[in-house]
Amino acid sequence: MAFLHVHRPILCLLWICSIISNVLTAPAVDVDQETTVEKKSQVNQRGPDSCAPTVIAHRGASGYAPEHTLGSYALAITMGADYVEPDLVMTKDGQLIARHDNELGMTTDVAKHPEFADRHRTQTIDGNEVTGWFTEDFTLAEIKTLRAIERIPAIRPGNARMDGAFQVLTFQEIIDLVKSLQTSQRRIIGIYPEIKHSTHFKNLELAMESLVVNTFRKNGYNSATSPVYIQSFEVNNLKELNKMTDLRLLQLYDEKLSQPFDQVTNGTDLTYGKMATPEGLAEVAKYANAVGPDKSYIIPRNADNRLGKTTTFVADAHAVGLKVHPYTFRAENSFLPKEYQSADPSEDALGDLKGEIRAYLDAGIDGLFSDQPNIAVSLRGPCSK
Repeated sequence: MAFLHVHRPILCLLWICSIISNVLTAPAVDVDQETTVEKKSQVNQRGPDSCAPTVIAHRGASGYAPEHTLGSYALAITMGADYVEPDLVMTKDGQLIARHDNELGMTTDVAKHPEFADRHRTQTIDGNEVTGWFTEDFTLAEIKTLRAIERIPAIRPGNARMDGAFQVLTFQEIIDLVKSLQTSQRRIIGIYPEIKHSTHFKNLELAMESLVVNTFRKNGYNSATSPVYIQSFEVNNLKELNKMTDLRLLQLYDEKLSQPFDQVTNGTDLTYGKMATPEGLAEVAKYANAVGPDKSYIIPRNADNRLGKTTTFVADAHAVGLKVHPYTFRAENSFLPKEYQSADPSEDALGDLKGEIRAYLDAGIDGLFSDQPNIAVSLRGPCSK
């Protein structure tokens, strides 16, 4: 076990390289508007909603490889994840790419590119002042000259050893990867994008909503039975999407006292806490199919960083027909409640993530976002077709 822990990054990188080699040589699943994904899912292939709980690979298998990379997504799929989750932002020339945020310095090697030094600047995003390099200042061709790096190297030093191994992906490249791996995996794999900073990009005339829907449509994802959820922390764009598409939608929840940024700009008093009441959830159910709360909405932690008493959030959401997919389940000590942390005090030591997940399964959740999707997959029983 000690060997696996110390050499896990090397083993993962070798595994990823093998996966990518197979993907690049395998024929892609041909899915178009006439031969839809949902029809293909009926042909002896298990769909991503056939298992309980539904496992969403958070930015791919980001506990094992740098997030939002070909390696991270491919690894998550081979680990059995039902959905992969790309965060989507926009380039200057209107292309959808997968990054956690539109600031590039945390997740790429842009700081090592002297040709882009003059694009370093400060701007306000969702009410917060941010300094760095921003996707909206780069064309896709320029983005493709960058290489991905680990976002939290202090906690995931093994992942940082893969810095520079992967490009920044477009949304279409992720869809292509998913289709290719469906062939070898013999199952339908879902795609679960988050639209990031919707209001910010709309103000730049780089709105993502129609582009996301149209990209899905041209790839055969057309209906409420398609293996897709589109998510956002904002509200108005989800309401807009509800009128635009039959694809399923998920409302994300941040801290209870904070507001969705579109509600700040609109001058309303709507907070995530108000959206979490029975009345608030009933309103969300008018435009969304599911909710993605921070885990604390379901089981808050007490002053000792231990899990407290389960709330009624799951029951209240289920009462109005909403699925509940909380975020984010991570195996490192720095993210776990105290009772599930490893005896090793270092923040990158791996604790008992299975124990934490079991507590939330007992609370009735339908699915979960995890950086280590294999651990969540290992807890569930047989999947139906």
